[in-house]
Amino acid sequence: MGRFCKKILAVLFGLAWLGPVCAQMDLKFGVYTTDKPTAVVKKLRPVLNQIQSRLQSMLGEPVRIRMQIARSYAKGIEDLIAGKVDFARLGPASYVGVKRRYPDIRLLALESNNGRKRFSGVIVVHRNSTINSVKELKGKTFAFGDSRSTIGRYLSQQYLYQAGLRASDLKKYEYLGRHDRVGWAVADGTFDAGALKEGTFKKLVQQGAPLRVLAAFENVTKPWVARFGLSQQLFTALQKSLLSLGKERFLPPEEGDFAFISQAMDSNHQFFSPALSP
Repeated sequence: MGRFCKKILAVLFGLAWLGPVCAQMDLKFGVYTTDKPTAVVKKLRPVLNQIQSRLQSMLGEPVRIRMQIARSYAKGIEDLIAGKVDFARLGPASYVGVKRRYPDIRLLALESNNGRKRFSGVIVVHRNSTINSVKELKGKTFAFGDSRSTIGRYLSQQYLYQAGLRASDLKKYEYLGRHDRVGWAVADGTFDAGALKEGTFKKLVQQGAPLRVLAAFENVTKPWVARFGLSQQLFTALQKSLLSLGKERFLPPEEGDFAFISQAMDSNHQFFSPALSP
């Protein structure tokens, strides 16, 4: 065998020997767009980098977490169910719906809102609107978020129903998808009112959107969940990595945290029931 061939074999043998040592674990993190994709990446990429670093220390091997952004709630949920992502960030209603159909989906952690598991959704109107109470929305137009959204549909429709309004009392309503689209649609006068996250509302106001809050209601923070079939070792390491970021970032989850979300989903049909005769 020639000297050149021997050198090639030596290099290949060395690479083969180093292979297992340099193996990298690739994980996919799924999220769907409740706001602009760029805003989602800006918010979550630094967190994923921290989780990645902690996982590497715990597992003793290189880890890379890639973010997979779905353009819709439905696609994001489908990616998790199909195993196209290893763990994901869902809305509370999306989690409840998935858990009912696929009980083996497991909770990793809940996002923290200054140490709490709750944050606010809001119903907004134009800053110069003459509407001052939810009851005054009768005969008006309303912008909801995604048809699967916790705030953009279930909790806001429950709030309207409890205030005495049904879908038939509105002049018109539409599901616009992302929260920022709802806010801008109210700001530009396309709709009289709309439902969105309080955080998105504040960002839009900072950007010059002429909006004000008409009503507010509580929602549970977003759950991070693991796909079916994820190994127990990796599930445990992921969960420990998330919770190690501190109670200002993540909190231990409980199924009971979603009880009022389940109730809002189960009673949602009431909002679409015929209005009572006077």
